Formats: sequence, C-alpha cells, structure tokens
Amino acid sequence: MQYIDYYEILGIPKSATEKEIKQAYRKLARKHHPDLHQGDAKAKAEEQFKLINEAYEVLGDADKRSKYDKLGMNWKAGDEVNFDPSGRGGTYSYSYQQPDDFDLNGFGFSDFFSQFFGQDFARARQGGAQKHQPASKGEDIDAQISLSVNELINGVEKELYLSVPNICASCRGERFTQRGICRACGGTGTTEDTKTVKVTIPSGLHPGATLRLKGLGGKGYGEGPAGDLYLHINAAPASDWQITGSDLETELLIYPDQAVLGDKMQVPTPHGQVQLKLQPGVHNGQRLRLKNKGLPKNDGSSGDLYFKIRIDIPKEQSEEEKALYGRIQELRQQTHK
Repeated sequence: MQYIDYYEILGIPKSATEKEIKQAYRKLARKHHPDLHQGDAKAKAEEQFKLINEAYEVLGDADKRSKYDKLGMNWKAGDEVNFDPSGRGGTYSYSYQQPDDFDLNGFGFSDFFSQFFGQDFARARQGGAQKHQPASKGEDIDAQISLSVNELINGVEKELYLSVPNICASCRGERFTQRGICRACGGTGTTEDTKTVKVTIPSGLHPGATLRLKGLGGKGYGEGPAGDLYLHINAAPASDWQITGSDLETELLIYPDQAVLGDKMQVPTPHGQVQLKLQPGVHNGQRLRLKNKGLPKNDGSSGDLYFKIRIDIPKEQSEEEKALYGRIQELRQQTHK
C-alpha cells in the first residue's frame, strides 16, 4: 500500500490551520477541475482532481487528520500495510472491509484511503444521504482593504466588490452526492457568487485592525443566517507621508533665516493645521516630533508625527539678499580667524 502525502498534494505545511487547508483545497480543485481541460490534459486533471479531493477528505476532517498524522514518517520503510509508526518495534495494522452496497471506488479514492479511512467515509456517506441537512450559517469570508491616512483617521464609505462562497444547493455543502463528487460545485461544497456592497468604515481604525461586518459573508443553507465579512485594514502607501507603524513622517521645508533665528509657522497634519514653533539653530535633517498626531493605535491612543527639516536655498536672490548673505559671510570669517 503506497503512502500518500496529503499535505504535499495540497501544498501546505503540517501546521496548516483548518482555514488554510480549505483555501488550498478550493484553489486547487478549481484549477484541476476536469471540465476545464481537454484531451490528454483532461485525463491528467481528473487524476489530480481525485487526489486533491482525497487529501481534503482526510485533512479537512479533524478526526481523519489525527489518524493520518499518527502514521508518522516510518512509512518509507516499506509499502506494507503493517508497520510501526512509533519506531519502537511491533506493527500497526488496520483492517477494512468495504460495505457491499456502497461503491467507494466511484469516488476515485486510492487504496491507501480505502484501507485507512474508507469504512468511516462509506458509513458517513450512507447515513448522510438519508438525513435532511439542517439549516446552517453561511461561510465567513475575509477581504483586504487599503485606506489612506485621511480615511484611517476620519472614516470613509467604500464600495466593495466581493467574491462570496455560498453553500452548494445540490450537495448541501457535503461535496458529494449519491453519484459521486458533486458536479454543481466541483466537489468544493460551495458555489461562488459576486456582489457589490457599500460599507461604512468608522473613524479611528489602526493599520492591522479587522472590521467584522455581520451578514455580508456567504449565504446560509435553509433558514441559516448569512456568514460575516472580516475586513482587514491596511494603510495605503502615501506620497505625502512615510508610514512606520502608527507614526507618520514628512519633510518640512524652511529657509536659512528660519533655521538660524527660529520661527512660528502653520503646518498641515492629517488632523488639521497646527502651529509649529521652530527653535533657533535647527539644522538640516533634524526631526521635530508632534506627539499624538499620527495614526490611531490598537490601544486607542495615536502615534506621533515627525517633520524632517530640509533647509531650502533659493536659486535666485535679490541684490539686497545677496548683500545680506555677503555680510553674514564676512562676520563668519572674522569670527573664525
């Protein structure tokens, strides 16, 4: 009996979460669905499609996954059914007898699956086919959105275009029918729909926040409620601001006289105009901090805003300005003699 690495088939690590397993399965099931291929490619897709469904049938079920993980890595010692997964000696045996009235092979599972999990699967299929699927909540979905600095601070209304998984009406989310893998959903248990929704994003959200929007996920089955939308908030790159966590930084252009003598000036911030006091003797590249004028943090406070000083030398000066600069130069030279 040939051991099959289901994690490798789905392209996921052994530490993958239930959600990651489901995402990987759906992506591969759509990619290798036989109806999307022709000729020789179709035959290859069918084989891969069977393996993908088999891998998910095991890894998508907590109990089957636990049994599978216990097989360990000693399967490489041979392709026999009897082996010791612990490496301590002895053998591990699993006896399986397929029910006469259930065609397991119709689902395209390997000998490995049939030997270790087929009996449980067959019973579940037999029982499940006779029972009415109860109402169930729709699937929760995740989406990413990038907001500008102004939108993070002040809130905004956005229109989102979503791809939403709905529980398949043909197989009721079970992925299989009496005829085999459900053709309506391609064995994924869901059918995808697209919709456009308007959402109101409140003010004061911090980068990395997650907004739960109730009822905007996939449709439920029967009288079950719709799932929820989890909107993950990111900060969009900004031309005016450099974003580091919840801190913001931008350049502040000043003239030489302001750098030497100091000044009071109005400067823009995402929270509005504020008056900034320049101390005499500021130098090029110096950073001035305005506390709590950055982006919101997850604890309810705000980051800081930094102005990086850049001293501007005008390309053109009047005769009077040139004379003044000349006089300054003379004084500096006399001072340093």
